[in-house]
Amino acid sequence: MDAFAAAAAAAAGWPAGALHAAYFETEKGGLERLAQADAALALVPLPFYLGYREALHLAPRLQAVMAGGEANERWTLVAGKGKVVHAADLDGWEIVSLAAWAPRFVRGPALAAFGELAASAKITFSGAVLSALRRAAAGEKVAILLDGPQAAALASLPFAASLEIVHRSAPLPVSVLCLVGSRLPAARATTLLAALPTLGDTETGAAALAGLRLSAFLPVGDKALTTAQTAYAAAPE
Repeated sequence: MDAFAAAAAAAAGWPAGALHAAYFETEKGGLERLAQADAALALVPLPFYLGYREALHLAPRLQAVMAGGEANERWTLVAGKGKVVHAADLDGWEIVSLAAWAPRFVRGPALAAFGELAASAKITFSGAVLSALRRAAAGEKVAILLDGPQAAALASLPFAASLEIVHRSAPLPVSVLCLVGSRLPAARATTLLAALPTLGDTETGAAALAGLRLSAFLPVGDKALTTAQTAYAAAPE
């Protein structure tokens, strides 16, 4: 994080030490840090942005591209072969995903186009995706919502033939860089936001991005973000 902050400040022409960056693994930790007055920018996953954009006054300005990925990626729902055709088939099932810490995101942007999930569908947060995929392949009533990299690896599984993709979401931003209210003066915000998309043009900047498993910053795709916001607003809380 220190390398990224230093490279970003240099690209913007800011003095050394003018920008600091910190990583928080949990939702609670991030919220506590963003409550402090000097937290002027936030790079957050899409579900976090959708859940807290109004409360925290988050204004999306750029989106991050994960290394080896795309700016917008689809969420993929996988189940045992022949088990699920419609959303109604998930009545009484368990849906496992890294995104399940935000159930409204799962029901909204990720799965809204598939159909309304039954109230009996259990949404479970877990990083043990491989275990859940094995359970699905064995015929259990479990579906797995995969992010882009996870879905790309699906075909390599030895039991892939026992699984099938039953739904893909619209392309959605992976993470967005937001201004937090008006904490960062407009002139400084303009300078920094103009510099970040050029960060990968230098060896130091590219290394700093790689340290965060990123390849670039791009302007926010308004269409994809609007799609996500609309689906999230329509989803049950």
